[in-house]
Amino acid sequence: MGHELDGKVVAITGAASGIGLACAKREAEAGARVVLVDFNDEKLDAAVHEIGDNAIPLKINLTDPASVATMMPQILEKAGQLDVFHANAGSYIGGDLVDGDPDAFDRMLNLNVNAVFRGVHAVLPHMIERKTGDVIITSSVAGFIPVVWEPVYTASKHAVQAFVHTVRRQVAKQGIRVGAVAPGPVVTPLLDDWPKENLKKALEAGNLIEPKEVAEAVLFMLTRPRNVTIRDLVILPQSFDL
Repeated sequence: MGHELDGKVVAITGAASGIGLACAKREAEAGARVVLVDFNDEKLDAAVHEIGDNAIPLKINLTDPASVATMMPQILEKAGQLDVFHANAGSYIGGDLVDGDPDAFDRMLNLNVNAVFRGVHAVLPHMIERKTGDVIITSSVAGFIPVVWEPVYTASKHAVQAFVHTVRRQVAKQGIRVGAVAPGPVVTPLLDDWPKENLKKALEAGNLIEPKEVAEAVLFMLTRPRNVTIRDLVILPQSFDL
């Protein structure tokens, strides 16, 4: 257990599973108090129990503006400050556009794009007042390369990348760093419908990475000297070819 984040408060959305949970665990191990922002009561309780005293649960519906409006006040009430905001929550839709459900597109875009914008907007005034802070957004390799089998998801991550590149330049003068971690395929609940044998084969073939490997990348981003910004960190499985 290290002490790289001693004294820091980190808030992570979608923190009850997948990449968010892995990041919460790793950053708690590094000494941070971690606010786990999620809407699933059962998973949130389990995650807090697993992490221990450094975990603070916060139930927020990221697709409900009224709920998001309570997020930052509750973080300050529970933790007193916020040093890192990791906008991690997201969902996935793949397949041919012509076969898709536009209502499902809207739900995904609301979480992958609008909730990210709204969440970052909510935390920035506190960071600007303190003249320090880190904003991390979970993007994807699909934010850099148009992936033909996931057009709407790819579009959502391209929007995230544009947001990262522009907001970073707006707030750099106030001592705030903004960056994206952009994984390739990761073993998360988004793959729950995969047959276990297929999942095992994909891991053995080097076509998937584990959430804990993304968590290590995020910790690297957060622990650089303050004069260094990791704007984009792409992390791919060894055998991934796109």
